[in-house]
Amino acid sequence: MREIGHFIGGKQVKGKSGRTADVYQPMTGEVIAKVALASKQEVREAVENAKAAQPAWAATNPQRRARVMFKFLELIAKETDSLAELLAREHGKTIPDAKGDIQRGVEVIEFSCGIPHLMKGEFTESAGTNIDLYSMRQPLGVVAGITPFNFPAMIPMWKFGPAIACGNAFILKPSERDPGVPMRLAELMIEAGLPAGILNVVNGDKEAVDAILDDPDIKAVGFVGSTPIAEYVYTRGTAHGKRVQCFGGAKNHMIVMPDADMDQAVDALVGAGYGAAGERCMAISVAVPVGKKTADTLVEKLIPRVESLKIGPSTSNDADYGPLITKQHLEKVKGYVDLGVKEGAKLKVDGRNFKMQGYENGFYMGGCLFDEVTPNMRIYKEEIFGPVLSVVRARDYSEAVDLPSKHEFGNGVSIFTKDGDAARDFASKVEVGMVGINFAIPVPLAYHTFGGWKRSGFGDLNQHGPDSIRFYTRTKTVTARWPSGTKAGADFSIPTMK
Repeated sequence: MREIGHFIGGKQVKGKSGRTADVYQPMTGEVIAKVALASKQEVREAVENAKAAQPAWAATNPQRRARVMFKFLELIAKETDSLAELLAREHGKTIPDAKGDIQRGVEVIEFSCGIPHLMKGEFTESAGTNIDLYSMRQPLGVVAGITPFNFPAMIPMWKFGPAIACGNAFILKPSERDPGVPMRLAELMIEAGLPAGILNVVNGDKEAVDAILDDPDIKAVGFVGSTPIAEYVYTRGTAHGKRVQCFGGAKNHMIVMPDADMDQAVDALVGAGYGAAGERCMAISVAVPVGKKTADTLVEKLIPRVESLKIGPSTSNDADYGPLITKQHLEKVKGYVDLGVKEGAKLKVDGRNFKMQGYENGFYMGGCLFDEVTPNMRIYKEEIFGPVLSVVRARDYSEAVDLPSKHEFGNGVSIFTKDGDAARDFASKVEVGMVGINFAIPVPLAYHTFGGWKRSGFGDLNQHGPDSIRFYTRTKTVTARWPSGTKAGADFSIPTMK
C-alpha cells in the first residue's frame, strides 16, 4: 500500500499525527494509498520552513525567479503523460481531461514567468519641487492555498505559481482525496531550482485547515471548494487579520435563444454539462431555452445524446467521462436525482442504475436529464456537482436573464445566439462574474482574471491574471527628496505639492 506523507523543507516526509485517510481509485473502487493527515504541529513545521526560506527568495531578483518557472514548465512538458495517468487514477477523470487539467495550470505558470514586468511599480519624477514619487510591489511573506479534489493539478498551480513568482513562500493544503499530483508538482519545483522551504505541501483535513487559518505567520490564504466551507475559511481567516480569497459553489446557466444554432448548443451542453462527470465549478448544470418551441426542440435533441454518453474507466481512450470521486459523493448525486423526481421535475434520462461492466465496484453514474425544472426546486437552487443537467424553460429573454441574475451563485453563465445585440445586452446586464457568448465554459485565459460573484466568491481579488499579483503582494509608496543645499525652515502644515 502506497503511503503519502507531506512535502516539507524540500523533501517528502512521513506523517507524525498517526491519522490517515484512504485514497481511492474511483474506476475500481479500490483503496490505492493512505495519505497522512497533518496535525497543527506539522503545519507549524511547514510554516517555520517557509518563514526561514522566504527572505532570501524575496531578495532573489525577479528574472531568476522567472527562470525557475521556465524550468518547471520544461519538466511538466516531459512528465505530462505520467502526471495525467496519476491524476486520472486518483480522481477518475479521463486521461484527455486530466491533460487539460494540467494544461490550464501550466498556462498560469506561463503567465507567472512574466513576473519581472508584472511586479513593476510606478514612478513620477518631480511630483513636487525636487521630489520624486514611486511605488514598489513587495511579497507578503508566507501565504497558503487550500485546493479542491476536482482539479488537483490546475488549481494548485493557479495558487502557488503567482505567489511564488512574487517572492512569497507557499503552504499548499490539497484535497486529501487525490494528493498524488500536488506532491509530484512540489518535487518538480525543487528539481526546477526552487529553494527548499519555498513550496511546502501538507496533506490533511479540517485540523490542517484550521491550523493554516489561525497561524499568525501566514499572511494570505486562497481557497476553492464548496460555498459553506468558502464562507467558513473567509470568515475565520479574515478574523485573524489575513488577506483571503475564497471561491465557492456554482449553478451555471446556459441561455439558448430561439435563433441559436441548435446543434451547436446541444454539443456545448453535452460537453459542458457532463464532462468530468459534472465535477467542475464551471460545468453547465442549467439549460434555459427561451420559448416553448426552442425548449421542445432542445430537449428532443438532448435526450438521445445523453442516453448515448460513453462512460468508462479513466484509462479508456474513447470515454466521454469516468467515475465520480468517491462512493459517498456518488450516493449524494443520486440522492439529488431522487429529490428532483419527488419535487415534480420530469426525469427524461435516468442514469442512476448505470453499472460499468468489469468495474462494478467503481463509482460510476450515467447521465441524467431533467425537464420542467422550476426555480423553487432544490435541484435548481443547490449545486449537485454530478452528471445531471436541468432544463428550466423561460417564456422570454427577460425571464432568461433574470434566472442566473437572481440565483445565489454567480460563477459562470453563457448565451447561445446569432443576435449580436442580444449577446451584448446579456453580457452587460447579467449578474454573474464570467460570461460566455456562444462559449459554454467561459474560463478566462491566464492573463485575465477568474472569479465569480455573489456566493460563488468571497474577497475583493480574483484568481490568476493581474489580480493574482495584487493579491500576493502589497504596495509600498516612497516620497523622496534629496537636499539641494537650500534651508527652508520648519513647515508645520500638511505637505502639499503647490
